[in-house]
Amino acid sequence: MPPPLDRAARLGIAYRPRTSADLAFLFAVYASTREEELAQTGWPVEARLAFLRQQFEAQRQHYDRHYPDAEWLVIQVDGEDAGRLYTEQWRDQIRIIDIALLPAARRRGIGAAILEDVIAQASRLGKKVSIHVEKHNPAMGLYMRLGFEAVEDKGVYDLMEHPVGAAAIR
Repeated sequence: MPPPLDRAARLGIAYRPRTSADLAFLFAVYASTREEELAQTGWPVEARLAFLRQQFEAQRQHYDRHYPDAEWLVIQVDGEDAGRLYTEQWRDQIRIIDIALLPAARRRGIGAAILEDVIAQASRLGKKVSIHVEKHNPAMGLYMRLGFEAVEDKGVYDLMEHPVGAAAIR
């Protein structure tokens, strides 16, 4: 069940299930999250694209294998595909497997609204919310502002959790 569109709907956000026809779009979303990092390599464009395709496919296979009951959603803003939201509900938590937006949809409150709706859903269900976040991810500040806390150092990532039933949505 996707998170309800309480706060997100006010920003024109909707969700639709991912389909096999979305692979090119989902690759574009993934690639956009790695642009800054790969720009520093000095690799030619073709090499970057080949690397990104390999990494995207490896990530997709990992997600499919390790999250068999996940909900795979395409985020739409004003009817246009703008990102992805992958979640799986467990007994005690909602795991955000991945949330990513195209650059044009970033820094507009869209991610915050989606996360607030996931937190509200988890609170109603008496669950916590968890997500792995790269330590240098620019969105780390957003997660902390919303009440997420690092609970485990996973090397490049921190496992972040938002506690059960927290009333931290401001």
